[in-house]
Amino acid sequence: MRGARQKLELTWIGKESRPRLEPRILLEDPDVSYASPRGAQSGAYSDNMLIQGDNLLALKALEAEFSGKVKCVCIDPPYNTGAAFQHYEDGIEHSIWLGLMRERLESLRRLLRSDGVIFVHIDDTEHAYLKVLMDEVFGRRNYCGQFVWEKKKKPSFLNANMGVVTEFILAYSPDRTQAPPFVGGLTTEGKKYPLNNAGNSLQVLRFPAGSVRFRCPDGRYQPQDMSEGNIVTRLLDEVVVEGGTNREAFRLEGEWRYSQKRLDEIVAAGEELVISRVPFRPNHIKAGGDDKKLKNLLSIAHYQMATYEDSNAESIALFGREAFDYPKPEKLVQLLIDAVTEEGDLVLDSFLGSGTTAAVAHKTRRRWIGIELGDHAVTHCVPRLRKVVDGEDPGGITGAVGWNGGGGFRFYRLAPSLLARDRWGNWVIAEPYRRGPDAGARLAEAVCKLEGFRYSPSQTAFWQHGQSTERDYIYVTTQTLTHEQLQGISDEVGPERTLLVCCSAFGAKPDMFPNLTVKRIPAAVLARCEWGRDDYSLNVQRVMSEDALPEPTSAPAKPGTTPATRRKKRVNVQELLLFGTGGER
Repeated sequence: MRGARQKLELTWIGKESRPRLEPRILLEDPDVSYASPRGAQSGAYSDNMLIQGDNLLALKALEAEFSGKVKCVCIDPPYNTGAAFQHYEDGIEHSIWLGLMRERLESLRRLLRSDGVIFVHIDDTEHAYLKVLMDEVFGRRNYCGQFVWEKKKKPSFLNANMGVVTEFILAYSPDRTQAPPFVGGLTTEGKKYPLNNAGNSLQVLRFPAGSVRFRCPDGRYQPQDMSEGNIVTRLLDEVVVEGGTNREAFRLEGEWRYSQKRLDEIVAAGEELVISRVPFRPNHIKAGGDDKKLKNLLSIAHYQMATYEDSNAESIALFGREAFDYPKPEKLVQLLIDAVTEEGDLVLDSFLGSGTTAAVAHKTRRRWIGIELGDHAVTHCVPRLRKVVDGEDPGGITGAVGWNGGGGFRFYRLAPSLLARDRWGNWVIAEPYRRGPDAGARLAEAVCKLEGFRYSPSQTAFWQHGQSTERDYIYVTTQTLTHEQLQGISDEVGPERTLLVCCSAFGAKPDMFPNLTVKRIPAAVLARCEWGRDDYSLNVQRVMSEDALPEPTSAPAKPGTTPATRRKKRVNVQELLLFGTGGER
């Protein structure tokens, strides 16, 4: 019997079942990669990645290199509405949708910087469930809020008793205390829009000694040596802390959240104050000769904001008859990206669709990674982003941001699974890793990723394919290694270094070599991953449609029914996955 749960959480059928993802490598297709002449010369295009493949596997492939490096994630996942779209079969069993979303959100959280922000578009079909799920993945304390977007001018009455004109955008951070305020635009003349202000107009705030700690950009806390009577002085764009012989200045976004009276109450209650150091963005800027102040975004995005009518027009202008269904407008995506990033920051979209997020990130001079499973990664995203690179996309935000081309991107596909079954049903190293001019390098890179090593082959030492620490290396080969060969490798490695040897077989006792760890591939890794699986997509209807199900034979048909009418009965997809089509429940 399971013990009592110690926290609030959302439960669903199959929640405890977790996929064992294979960390694939990414293979660039140079014929599809693209750069403008000045982008190729500067190397700027190499930071942008367009990946075709299952997005859960692709996210897993990115974790080794990009964990903690993404500033903004902006995704528009399938809404699970039950409606059929041209490019997606939306409408997945509720429990499956939750499970597959949970896996993606957890991977995206690992990729985000501690001060990063994720935006997730959703409608009211799954909005409440997604909010609770994201509370569980990111923590309720890291909920940054949500935007209500007026998606269309003309209401829809298809799935509600009222005219539906809105969707939602949930925002979370791995650590909300480090996340930036969501800045959008400038104040109007004569108005104030303070970023974090509670009516405090004091220039000097006093704290008792030892009551304040400071959070640094890397997330660590640093207590200060503070003597009695310390003074924290608020200047226009920085805070100066003076105590004893210490004097430290750091930049502060916005204004004080609390007044001196409220701060005194907090200290009197014995609570410790924490002041976060955050990336600096000037509080005032010169615009048109006037001194204006940055303002926070409001939680409703409607006035002067693009709608689906606008984005559909953008898609038709780009793709003609092949226009994408319900893409998000560039102006909306720009609002989100601009709110939390600066030029050069890394933006990721793992449900890239027709490429809107990548196009906006490129035009606003951010680095980007886009992932798309379908053929439209090539038929839609590639031509659209080439137009952006060439400065030949006049629509969307192009004019507003003054974009005229430049940069580029690299195009990648997920490598095949490392293991495959042979004709007798045994798992063996797959053909692309055993034969061909790049097979050896491909195998070494794949095993390095699988074992948690950084792939960095040496030009001089044949046994150095990768490295995990300064003195820990990995060697990958399909050979059967003899005792003499292992002895020779051990002698080269020496007593000050260690080596993981991955080979097909070996003819020696591994414990004879204290600086070597020897593994047989694939036997040593068989239980680690789900080999040969290429699709964890949010679309299961095309795999398990009702028409494809066998007719039940164990029970007689009810009077008046026919095979055709029995097929119309709703099938519980989750039960089929758990129990099959005829077993007992």
